[in-house]
Amino acid sequence: MRTAWEEAGWERLGDGVARRRMPGWDETIGVIAGSTGVMIVDTGATLRDGADLRRAIRGLLGRDVTHIALTHPHFDHVLGTAAFAGVEVFGAAGLSELLRRGKDELRHDAIRHGVARDAAAEAADLLVAPHHQVHGQLTVELGDRQVLLANVGPGHTAHDLAVLVPGRGGEPEIVFCGDLVEESGEPQAGPDALPRQWPGALDRLLALGGEEARYVPGHGAVVDARFVRAQRDALAARFGVAPS
Repeated sequence: MRTAWEEAGWERLGDGVARRRMPGWDETIGVIAGSTGVMIVDTGATLRDGADLRRAIRGLLGRDVTHIALTHPHFDHVLGTAAFAGVEVFGAAGLSELLRRGKDELRHDAIRHGVARDAAAEAADLLVAPHHQVHGQLTVELGDRQVLLANVGPGHTAHDLAVLVPGRGGEPEIVFCGDLVEESGEPQAGPDALPRQWPGALDRLLALGGEEARYVPGHGAVVDARFVRAQRDALAARFGVAPS
């Protein structure tokens, strides 16, 4: 029998942990529920996406999101943030300043990728920059559950944040990777990527999660450490980085 989460389009990853692949750009949104707090990982490409996610999570859990973790500064992962009023927002060190000065670039990028002009402008104008910047690692308390935020970049961008959810009840760790890992296509190295540093970021990601973790890409199906390592090796070969 399908659960309420599955009926609403979410995939259960563990106790109190789920994710949703959004329509349009296939970006992954994560949710982590503790006894006193709820974290969402990334917020979608528009304010409407963010509002829909907020309502869906409230309907499924009976309470609101309290924390947001932004994995990197691309439009499809951050432009829904303003829909979550009063929520604590976390990002890699430097992300706040980048988002403050880069609103026009975000808006243009969203429009280039098919977001309606008015929707892109509204989301960029109201964009909320992180209140908390993660330099190394930071533990966030959600009541009976802790979540570890780790600044593992640079790689896909200069501000890549991973989210580790420790396993409980015999379940494996879960690592939300952002676009450091992609399963549904070749990893995208845009103009803001640091490709020669990307393999090193994946080494740090693997050290964070370990061999038994489930790795949740920014786009595509959940993968294992073997997949992440293969992608790391492919990126190293693609960009001429010596093996570690």
